Amino acid sequence: MESTKLKRPKHKGSPKLFDNPILEKLTHTHISLPLIIFGVIAVALIYYGIIEKGFEAPIMVGLFVAGLFFFTFVEYIMHRYLYHIPATSERKKKISYTMHGVHHDYPKDKSRLAMPPVLSLVVATVLFIIYRAVLGDYVFGFLAGFLIGYAAYLAVHYSVHAFKVPNNFLKILWQHHSIHHYRESDRAFGVSSPLWDHIFGTMPRKTTSSRKTAVGKSIDD
Repeated sequence: MESTKLKRPKHKGSPKLFDNPILEKLTHTHISLPLIIFGVIAVALIYYGIIEKGFEAPIMVGLFVAGLFFFTFVEYIMHRYLYHIPATSERKKKISYTMHGVHHDYPKDKSRLAMPPVLSLVVATVLFIIYRAVLGDYVFGFLAGFLIGYAAYLAVHYSVHAFKVPNNFLKILWQHHSIHHYRESDRAFGVSSPLWDHIFGTMPRKTTSSRKTAVGKSIDD
């Protein structure tokens, strides 16, 4: 289950993925744009659900939490089975590298740590259509939580690669993701939470305390 081309990551530079300049431009984005987009959409969904659909606040909170929790599961499944799809053909190899392998090769390329705004809007629209068909009007609270979950994932993922390991309870997220990048790419798929790694048995293997310390210093050192 390997999606990268390089054995060792490069901490400088940004590789070219497409010859078409427009497509290449769309692969880069500032982290603030998707965070703002999903934040605004989530607020609008909650407002519409309460004001226009008449949902009471406790119900919306419950739906929001359910959507947030469901996102952590989707995050794990996509990272494990889609982003790390086995490169059994040249086509799969190209798709895998474009989606995620490039991030493993260039983990400090900050412009590729988030989904481009155009694609973000498309994904949000598709999710609304799917969830509306399944959940009906409950979609307004559920999707709001799902999108905030995705925004939180983006914020955590960006912070893990852009900043030093904090000396607080969030330290575990830095260490967990660094293990996935630098020691065991077939484990530690959870970024915003290691919950599903615990459940599905993909927590990192036990190692020596010296290696744990080395991994925990900084994700990109």
